[in-house]
Amino acid sequence: MEASNIGGPGAREAGVGGGPGARDTGGMREADVAPAPAALEPTGGRLAGWTPADPGPLGLAAFAGTTFVLSLVNAGLVGSGHLVGGGLLPLIAALSLAYGGAAQFLAGIWEFRTGNTFGAVAFCSYGAFWISFYLIVHAAASVAPTELFSGLGLYLWMWGIFTTYMFIASLRTTGAVAAVFLLLAATFIILGIGNSALAGTHSVTNGTIKFGGWVGLVTAIVAWYASFASVLNSTFGRVVLPVVPLSRP
Repeated sequence: MEASNIGGPGAREAGVGGGPGARDTGGMREADVAPAPAALEPTGGRLAGWTPADPGPLGLAAFAGTTFVLSLVNAGLVGSGHLVGGGLLPLIAALSLAYGGAAQFLAGIWEFRTGNTFGAVAFCSYGAFWISFYLIVHAAASVAPTELFSGLGLYLWMWGIFTTYMFIASLRTTGAVAAVFLLLAATFIILGIGNSALAGTHSVTNGTIKFGGWVGLVTAIVAWYASFASVLNSTFGRVVLPVVPLSRP
């Protein structure tokens, strides 16, 4: 089964959800959040000065890792070039549910806690995408190929529309994150075209889907870079890898 090599980026990068009082951490803005009232020490006292970690790098890493593996399949570099009946199905399903799905969705929930609307919408949405993808691959064997590819085409087009308007919003974050969303929108659209084209054939792959796989690989690499830069810059307390902030102070 051909499906999108995507999973949902959306990092809390420069100027997104930070607002006044956010602090600069190597080109990315990280909101100063007051200690959670319910957060207690083992002794029963409040945790003084507690600030939640940035969930953005986790969400990006979950997106990148799952996207990379699925893109290898779609590009025809590993496996049989399709998922249904392929030996890599258990691996793809596990990654989709646990890493691309659960880990990314939880990162989105934590973005709500930090007040980052962009990151919350992106991570929760793409986390839900991967969970739904997990359900699709498990039900695919009982669906006729023509109906399967037709449905996947519609499914991917829908995600392409969503990703396009998230790309527009990402133009207020960083160049790294905006590049991820631009490439992701292209991946969805290309794979949507490829799956729709397969609906009237008996083939399980075509050149369009393979091309979409290659675009997905580039998307994953850029997302890994954005995640790595965020972790590195935050850990070192300075800009080690640039992410090119797009929003004005």
